[in-house]
Amino acid sequence: MKVKFITAFAFLANFTFAQNTIKMTSNYGSKDSEIQTLIDFENIYIEQLNFEGANLKGKSYQIRLEEYVNGKLTKSSMLFDGSESDYFKIASEKDSLKFFFKLSDGRLKIFLCGNKFRSKKSYFKLADDADKYALKNFLGNKNEIQIETDKKNFIFAIITPTIHKDGSGSYCEVAQSDEKPENLGMKFKIPHYFLITLIFK
Repeated sequence: MKVKFITAFAFLANFTFAQNTIKMTSNYGSKDSEIQTLIDFENIYIEQLNFEGANLKGKSYQIRLEEYVNGKLTKSSMLFDGSESDYFKIASEKDSLKFFFKLSDGRLKIFLCGNKFRSKKSYFKLADDADKYALKNFLGNKNEIQIETDKKNFIFAIITPTIHKDGSGSYCEVAQSDEKPENLGMKFKIPHYFLITLIFK
């Protein structure tokens, strides 16, 4: 009887988790190599996030930027809030968002595109040379991940590299670590970085 109860509980937990998750995949940059070279030269990052799940329909995107200085959250800015109007509710079980980031002239510029909206352009001051920052997502080497609809999901980091004792630096070591995104600054001694978060409302 105990084994049956544990099995039933595990099945129920997995079912509940599946009901609250959405598959996320990513497409980076341009398929045209010359355009991609120009994008890289201009320090522009373009990434499309694709979402799929039965419980996606009827949800809205709420996307924020969090800024961290010396390991502490100093600013939280709304980039887009689809919960302000029913017009922005997702109409199907599949949807995509495209993110544009540009790092130049001492600032970060962000623009978002969805099937039903174009966001305003947002600007944030950089604390270091723009060329030292890079965009990383949290998929790592995975083709897809499951994100939860009822919690804040960290989807991008705009970071400077962690610097090793020999003077070498690494971006991927930071973004692909198991450390919580909000703790990256303290763990890897990164004085300034940004996180992009997503909640489905």
